Amino acid sequence: MNAKELVLDFYNSDALYNKNTMEVFLHPDFSLEWNSSKGLIRKDREGLLQLAEELKVGYEAFVVQIHQILAEDNLVSVHYTHFGTTIENPVQINRLAYFFVIWEIKDGKLFRGYQMSQLP
Repeated sequence: MNAKELVLDFYNSDALYNKNTMEVFLHPDFSLEWNSSKGLIRKDREGLLQLAEELKVGYEAFVVQIHQILAEDNLVSVHYTHFGTTIENPVQINRLAYFFVIWEIKDGKLFRGYQMSQLP
């Protein structure tokens, strides 16, 4: 599987809100630098797995709409919109945020991420 296919599999899976699925995609030395509406957030492997567990509590499902994906060697950039349905209202899908991320792939896993997000 090439880097682009790995990233597509990640976003097409339930990894964003399923710790067990996410573990499969993350390199042991994973790190994420995330410039969000709340400022800079840094997550290591355990921190991102914990975030997936927290999201599972409040959301029924997530959907990612990928607008652009570009790959070169072990780098993949993705522009996408993140949607979710809450447990309180599982029939209404809500736009959660817009994202742009550059993934560095190492040993067939997500190794480093540089991400920016903006609330709708």
